[in-house]
Amino acid sequence: MVKRIFVQKKEEYDVEAKGVLSDLKNNLQIKNLDDLIILNRYDVEGISDKAFEKAKNTIFSEPQVDICYQEEYPKNPNDHIFGVEFLPGQFDQRANSLSECLQIITGGEKLVSKSAKIYILRGNLSHEEVEKIKAYLINPVDSRECSLEKPKTLQEKMTKPEDVKIVKGFTEMTDENVKEFYEKYGFAMDIEDLKFCQKYFRDQEKRDPTMTEMKMIDTYWSDHCRHTTFMTKLEVIDIKWDLLEKIFQDYKKSREYVYENKKAKDICLMDIATIAVKELKKRGLLKDLDESEEINACSIKANIMVDGKEEEYLIMFKNETHNHPTEIEPFGGAATCLGGAIRDPLSGRTYVYQAMRVTGAGDPRKPISETLPNKLPQRKLTNEASRGYSSYGNQIGLATGQVAEIYNDGYIAKRMEIGALIGAAPSKNVIREKPIPGDIIILLGGRTGRDGCGGATGSSKAHNSESLKTCGAEVQKGNAPEERKIQRLFRKEEVTRTYQEMQ
Repeated sequence: MVKRIFVQKKEEYDVEAKGVLSDLKNNLQIKNLDDLIILNRYDVEGISDKAFEKAKNTIFSEPQVDICYQEEYPKNPNDHIFGVEFLPGQFDQRANSLSECLQIITGGEKLVSKSAKIYILRGNLSHEEVEKIKAYLINPVDSRECSLEKPKTLQEKMTKPEDVKIVKGFTEMTDENVKEFYEKYGFAMDIEDLKFCQKYFRDQEKRDPTMTEMKMIDTYWSDHCRHTTFMTKLEVIDIKWDLLEKIFQDYKKSREYVYENKKAKDICLMDIATIAVKELKKRGLLKDLDESEEINACSIKANIMVDGKEEEYLIMFKNETHNHPTEIEPFGGAATCLGGAIRDPLSGRTYVYQAMRVTGAGDPRKPISETLPNKLPQRKLTNEASRGYSSYGNQIGLATGQVAEIYNDGYIAKRMEIGALIGAAPSKNVIREKPIPGDIIILLGGRTGRDGCGGATGSSKAHNSESLKTCGAEVQKGNAPEERKIQRLFRKEEVTRTYQEMQ
């Protein structure tokens, strides 16, 4: 049996509802909106009456600041009411945390639960105004309007997946067929790359590939993973600024030194960006560099004073850009910008201490009516991304000492979202050895849902007017409490020294 409860903040604490009301009245220009009420709705299946009553004022709500309504809530005949829930497959942290807390009370299996946000609009509103509010509050990338009726069960019927399809006739496709195949599945690679794959499977494998193989190639060949743009060979270079010309000439001199007596890499943006470090290394000036076969965060060695004694530490630096996911789903995109960056020093067995956030946006003060077609308003992007980043940082316990946002029209087409951080751990806590046959492989972390699948390819291709509707699976929903547990686990030497390699 499904039990339902609604939780509303008391008026003096209802910061969220007051903020949304002000936003709708002032920025969306809904002048006839008199009041707005927000309820958090929770559905739980399989919980006893006793456990439900116990959880009512301990897990579902805080009596000091919340009002609880069981099964029904007060409403007026003229209220405009709608609810918002995550799309199926999207990680719902609120519902997940609820299930975990209820499990502590019941001492049994993890219960199935769902959450939704209910909006009650009051005022003389037209149908068009209500729809305008819905369009502003519901991001189709990860959410949808939900039913107000209570379901009989929360159990989802899972259909057995079909066998992985073979792309029949792939090796024999004409150019026109390849183009149709390319457009149908929205590959991040270009058509020439697809033709290269066709040639490989025809001449080398002598078979048609599976769809899984094509999607895997598309992921690892994407700009996000392979840095295709930065690795592109630059053959025609025309510089019209004297300072840049001098820098470019210095780069070419550095190339001559770095690649002396060995094959030089192509002149490309990646080589330009990394040549200085390569020269420093060749000159023997990077004596503190920590090198290994693990490809995690940049790592150096440093002696740190600990309780009056010098101890060798590994210090790791990492930054991550999440421009694309933040552009289409600002809360989740910015949250996993920080969460994703943490994973690399975490894999290096270090504890992350300090973060920095640098972002770029258009002018958030401009009227929402000036928003480009099929784009989220700059104000919504700015506010939601800020909420997402701080939400993840606060939950994992990471201080962000530097926050800088640049407002410029150049960021209207695509937002900039960068998270950078620093972590450290005693060198003795980290061992790095080559895995051998028979070693145990552990996959550690939160469960992976539909969200996040295709993120690498999604952030590597051009988008169009349909992207907000079709890119929901490309934005991860981070699980900060789960990553916090791993962070704390890895502070234990007896744990980290049992691992030979992490990625």
